[in-house]
Amino acid sequence: MINRAFHLVARRIDAPLMVTIALAACLGLLVIYSASGGHSFDRVLGQVRNLGIALAALWVVANIPPQAIMRLAIPVYVGGLLLLIGVALFGEIRNGARRWLNLGFTTIQPSEIMKIAAPLMLAWYFHIHREALRFRHFAVAAVLLAIPVGLIVRQPDLGTAILVFASGFFVIFLAGLSWKVIGALAVGGAASLPLVWGLLHDYQRRRVLTLLDPQQDPLGAGYHIIQSTIAIGSGGILGKGWLEGTQSQLDFIPERSTDFILAVFAEEFGLVGVLLLVTLYLTIVSRGLYIAAKASTPFGRLTAGALTLTFFTYAFVNMGMVSGILPVVGVPLPLMSYGGTALLSIMMGFGILMSIWTHRHLVSS
Repeated sequence: MINRAFHLVARRIDAPLMVTIALAACLGLLVIYSASGGHSFDRVLGQVRNLGIALAALWVVANIPPQAIMRLAIPVYVGGLLLLIGVALFGEIRNGARRWLNLGFTTIQPSEIMKIAAPLMLAWYFHIHREALRFRHFAVAAVLLAIPVGLIVRQPDLGTAILVFASGFFVIFLAGLSWKVIGALAVGGAASLPLVWGLLHDYQRRRVLTLLDPQQDPLGAGYHIIQSTIAIGSGGILGKGWLEGTQSQLDFIPERSTDFILAVFAEEFGLVGVLLLVTLYLTIVSRGLYIAAKASTPFGRLTAGALTLTFFTYAFVNMGMVSGILPVVGVPLPLMSYGGTALLSIMMGFGILMSIWTHRHLVSS
């Protein structure tokens, strides 16, 4: 009976991917406890609850065949767009941003839905046109991506907009976008920087300027970067030890259990710990790309590849902003930072990867 129940639960779970995810999540619980001051389990218990919900979602999605997931692409995308429009019209304003929609029984952040919906929609679109892709198909895909990204930027939520854009761009890139077009887009993007600068909010401009010189406002906009880099540097090779980080325990690091949890981790576990975490992330990325390479359909390949590279972008952007090489954009460290919404979207992405992998022999190409 026990073996049968275990088989039922684990039959659609990819063991190598799941083990690596679990190791990273366990590291996250250790650091969250330390970041909370090392004297209360409330934050840890909250994250355990978040992990339980996210893992349940992963299991449910992993058991949905890729064909069914592909059929859900349009409804999920359209539903996500309607929710984003609802946010623009009726959303709650918190800290100067309109990102949340109150549904009466709960409050949601619809932009998180688009991290999954955008790549699914674009993968579906390229799948149905796979026999004769033309430039116009890439143009339509760009429009499908630009609509949700524009709505999210308007909230404003630059961090989530970057991740949604990345998730969609990776699908377009993997579908065969010409390097000439990519080069032209890069040149055009560089040329439009003055215009983009004029469209940024004041706080977003301050973040960019602070990246160039954090010391110009050490107690204001530059405080986050200065304190996080101090913590990372003070960790040295082996770190100060769990619960022994002075920057975190003395409350110098802001948002130390969410966006800046890497600074706490680096201070306590040092360069060795950070290399271990990077190894876990690269293992997850390698497994995801392997799943993409072995997928049975264009939809599976594009979806798996895009979700995997988006996870890499998550980690890269957070590590870059915490270490001071990228502006602070409010992106959590995947599987480590405290929080439920971002964790749920990440785990659902992993569920899609596992569905593509375990159903690969059952799906005709």
